[in-house]
Amino acid sequence: MPKSPEYLPPKYLLIGSTEAYSGKSATVLGLSYQLQKKGFDITYGKPLGTCLSESESHLVEEDVEFIATNLNLPVNRITPTLLALDELAVQKRLCGEDKTNYRQSLVEQYSQLQTGDLMLLEGAGNLDEGSLFGLSLSEVAEAVDAPIILVCRYKSLCSVESLLSAKQRLSDRLIGVVINDIPAAQLQAVNTTMRTFLEDMNIPVLGMLPESSLLRSVSVRELVNQLNADVLCRSDRLDLMVESLAIGAMNVNSAVKYFRKRRNMAVVTGGDRVEIQQAALETSTQCLILTGQLPPPHFILTRAEELEIPIISVDLDTLTTVEIVDKAFGQVRVHEPIKVECIRQLMSEHFDVNRLLSLLGLNATVTLPSS
Repeated sequence: MPKSPEYLPPKYLLIGSTEAYSGKSATVLGLSYQLQKKGFDITYGKPLGTCLSESESHLVEEDVEFIATNLNLPVNRITPTLLALDELAVQKRLCGEDKTNYRQSLVEQYSQLQTGDLMLLEGAGNLDEGSLFGLSLSEVAEAVDAPIILVCRYKSLCSVESLLSAKQRLSDRLIGVVINDIPAAQLQAVNTTMRTFLEDMNIPVLGMLPESSLLRSVSVRELVNQLNADVLCRSDRLDLMVESLAIGAMNVNSAVKYFRKRRNMAVVTGGDRVEIQQAALETSTQCLILTGQLPPPHFILTRAEELEIPIISVDLDTLTTVEIVDKAFGQVRVHEPIKVECIRQLMSEHFDVNRLLSLLGLNATVTLPSS
């Protein structure tokens, strides 16, 4: 990527969101992929970690590890995570045991990094998270002098209010927004009303991403982990993606009609409801979840094997099982290859990367030699 002698690109771009699980990591992944295609040398990291594990005495942020792997980032293009945000960290801070100046640590550690062309930082779950440690979205932005892109999951036209409030708080640091998960029926209204209004308020709308049932889905493997379930058959098919949840608590005739209206579902039913299990296996079911730890009859397992549908068993009642599965749908992550490809395609089609580069003052135009 050619640069003129006076070319001075911004070092950082901070991706935040109005609330948790709005699509920050997906936006980072799709945006980074587009920037790499244009020849940019990208660095990525999350100063404030929320999904961490320990490896060889240092913190490993799972989202960072996943995105770095998908972007083929070398170690020197991954920034350190300064803090694991959990109950223990909060307790230590409140009790005065942790007096670390994290903002100073952020400046000191990040100033020593070789950042390439642009460092993409993923912010906290909302505008306030991390405030206790001096690592809220605005505090991180001020510490490293970063412009901000804000991701907002669309719920209704009232979603505009959270973006207006964010603009008041972030001021000129907010250089654009991404409106995510817009139902197909609402796309035109969002484009003609919400987008126009935000642009008039000097809030550039860089992306409008349509709702995707695939991105809102969870893998059977994730449900097994969340439910601490036993896999009774087809453990080789745990990568199947579940898009909806159905509860088999009605009579079999009602269940059949109900199941036929849904697709790629997980069906929760009692281990003793054999007729419901049969009905579920003959419809668009990705996973059968049996409650009460009652084993299904042999012919159910045989049919599930034939149809390649995993059956899992949980030592929970139906209500608790449904609550856990519902929570899993509400906290979906992008850690499946099929989702990565979907994100890349959606961002390529619905995010204006050239406008972003213009707002950042970056030029990715390659000048070809004349023939």
